[in-house]
Amino acid sequence: MAKTEVILTHNIVGLGAESDQVKVAAGYARNYLLPQGLAIPLTQANKRRIEALRQRRAEREAHELNTMTELAKSVSKLLCVVTVKTGEDGKMFGSVTAGTIADQLKNQFDISLDKKKIHLPEPIKTLGEHEVELRLHTDVSAMLKVRVESSTPIPAVPVAQSEEAAQPAKKGRADKAEKGEKAERRPKAAKA
Repeated sequence: MAKTEVILTHNIVGLGAESDQVKVAAGYARNYLLPQGLAIPLTQANKRRIEALRQRRAEREAHELNTMTELAKSVSKLLCVVTVKTGEDGKMFGSVTAGTIADQLKNQFDISLDKKKIHLPEPIKTLGEHEVELRLHTDVSAMLKVRVESSTPIPAVPVAQSEEAAQPAKKGRADKAEKGEKAERRPKAAKA
C-alpha cells in the first residue's frame, strides 16, 4: 500500500496534532484529509508553513490550558445534585454515569463538559455524596462533589403508629377488658 507524507492542519485523534508531519495511506490523504482541509501535502513551500502552524498550535494549547485551569478551580467549589428514582427501601433504579453528570453540569451550572473527561471507575449506585475526578486536560484534573438524592422521599413511619401496629392481637382483648367484658376463650376442639 502506498504511503504519502502530509502536514496536519488540525488535530486528528489517533493520528496527530496540527503541524505534525505524518505518513498516511495515499488514499486516506487523497480522499479524506486533503479535501476536508485537515492536512496539506508535504512540499518545500508547505514546509515553510510548518512554523506558522506550530505557533498557532502553541497558542491554542496555552489557551486551552488556561481555560481548563480556571474551570478546575471553579468546579472544585461546586456541588452537583443528581436526582434519581428509588424504591420504597431507598435503593436506586439504575445508576449515575458520566453522561448523567455531564448533563447535570450543563443544566445546573451551564458548564459544557465532554463525558469522556469525567472519570468514573464504575457507575454510582448509591445515594449520598461522592467525589468524582474530572480530567480536564493532560496537566489539569479536578475533583467534583456529586450528591445523589432520591426523587421519591422515603415514607417516615410515626413511632406511635408503629407501636400500635406491632401488637394488634393484644389490643382486641385489652379493649374488652377495659369495657368490663370478660375476654372469651374458645374451647379446644376434641380430637376425633
